[in-house]
Amino acid sequence: MPHNKRPQLVVLISGSGSNLQAFIDASENGSLDADIAAVISNKAGVMGLERADNAGIANEVIDHKQFADRESFDAELADRIESYKPDLVILAGFMRILTPEIVDRFAGRIMNIHPSLLPKYPGLHTHKRAIEAGDTTAGVTVHFVTSELDGGPAIIQAEVPILPGDDEDTLASRVLVQEHQIYPLAAQWFCEGKLTLKDGTPELNGEPLPISGTKFCSEKL
Repeated sequence: MPHNKRPQLVVLISGSGSNLQAFIDASENGSLDADIAAVISNKAGVMGLERADNAGIANEVIDHKQFADRESFDAELADRIESYKPDLVILAGFMRILTPEIVDRFAGRIMNIHPSLLPKYPGLHTHKRAIEAGDTTAGVTVHFVTSELDGGPAIIQAEVPILPGDDEDTLASRVLVQEHQIYPLAAQWFCEGKLTLKDGTPELNGEPLPISGTKFCSEKL
C-alpha cells in the first residue's frame, strides 16, 4: 500500500450505526488513521445510512430479502465489498450471519464487535443473560471474524460492572460507551500493522494475545 494512502475501511451495518459514528469521528479526529470507503446496509432507511450521508461517505443497500438464499446474498455482498478495495472490513451491528465463503474471502481482515465478554453469551440478549446469571461484570469484545458465530479470536475486551438495579437498557448504555472506544482502537492497531492474525492467533506487536484478547483500561487512554 502506498505510504501516502490511508487504509480503506468498508463498514457493514443493519441499523442505527452508533459504532459507525464512532469510526467516523475517529477517522475525522485523527485517532483512526484510515478512511471509510463505503458503508453497506442490508436494510434501507436506517439511521446508519443517514450518518454516512452526513459524513459524505459512499453508501448503498443490498437487501438480503431480494436474494433467493444466503449464499447468493453473500456472493453479491462480497463482490460489492471487494469493489471498494478495503484493507479492513468492519461489522458494526450487521445482523446477518455470514457464510464461510465470504468469511474466507476476507480472512484476517474482517472484524466484529459483540456485547459480551466472549466466550460468554454468544448470540443475542447478552445483557439480559448476564444479569439473569448473576454475573458481577459484563462487557464487550472485538474479535476477528471466523465461520463460528461470535467465535473468532478475541482482540480486545472492555469490562463494566453490573450494578444493583441494572436492567438490560442501563447495562447496555454503559457497555456502548466502551464499544465506541475499543472498536476504532482495534482497527487502528490493524491499520498501523501492529495487529495481525497468524495461523488463527491474533498478535499485537508481535506477541500472541491471550484467549480473551487484551484488556482495555480507559483511564490509560
